[in-house]
Amino acid sequence: MSDLPPPPPPGGGQPPPPPPPPGGDFTPPPPPPPPPPGGGFVPPPPPPPGGGYVPGGGYVPPAPMGYMPGATAYAGPRTDGLAIASLICGIVGIVCFVICLGVILGPVAAIMGYISRQRIASSGGTLAGGGLALAGLILGVAAFAISVIWFFYFISSYHTTSP
Repeated sequence: MSDLPPPPPPGGGQPPPPPPPPGGDFTPPPPPPPPPPGGGFVPPPPPPPGGGYVPGGGYVPPAPMGYMPGATAYAGPRTDGLAIASLICGIVGIVCFVICLGVILGPVAAIMGYISRQRIASSGGTLAGGGLALAGLILGVAAFAISVIWFFYFISSYHTTSP
C-alpha cells in the first residue's frame, strides 16, 4: 500500500496526566531545579582574539542619568532683561547717592521698571520678573529722592553765611 509508517497513537504513547484533585484545591508548582555545582556562578566566555564586544559576555551599558525624552518640551517663562537692568540701576543709584549718581540712575531705573512691568503684564505669561521690575522701580525712585536730598544738604551745609 504505502511506504509511510503508521500514525502514532493518541497522546504520543504516554499515559494521560492525572486528573485534578477533588474539591479544586490548589497544588503548588514543583520546586525549581537545584543550582549547578560550584555555587551557580558561570564565568563569562573569554574575549575573542583581538578583543571586541561579545554579545552576552557580561557587558551592560550604563543607564542614562537624568535624561527624560519629553522633559525638554516645556520651558518656563524667561525673565525680562529690562527688569534685571532696572534692578541693577536702582541698586547702583542707591549705593552711589553720595556722588549724586542717583539723580541720573534713579529715573532710568524707574522708567525701565515701569516699561518692564507693562511688557510682563502684556506677555501672557511668557515673560517673568514682575517682582524684579517693581523692586527696580521703587529703588529708582528712592535713589533719586536720596540723591536730591543729599545734594541740597551738602550745598546748605557748606554755604552757610557768616556775620
